Amino acid sequence: MYVILVYDIDQKRTAKMLKLCRRYLSWIQNSVFEGEISEVQLKQLGAEAKIIMKEKDSLIFFKSRDEKWLEKEIIGDEKASVSNFL
Repeated sequence: MYVILVYDIDQKRTAKMLKLCRRYLSWIQNSVFEGEISEVQLKQLGAEAKIIMKEKDSLIFFKSRDEKWLEKEIIGDEKASVSNFL
């Protein structure tokens, strides 16, 4: 599945959450990640994120079957371009 992840957490835990999310998805902007991920990996990511998170922190997953169902328009500087080519 294709996922867009957005988090809003206390600054003290930002580095840990950033490191965790980068293991599973591509970083595209501050606190925003995207990419293909399996259902099992998504559940694992959510479980690991809950360990980092405290009260008032939030994590949101926007899920789609495939990236082709989303239209993405970028205005301004793209933080990290995502490419299918290595």
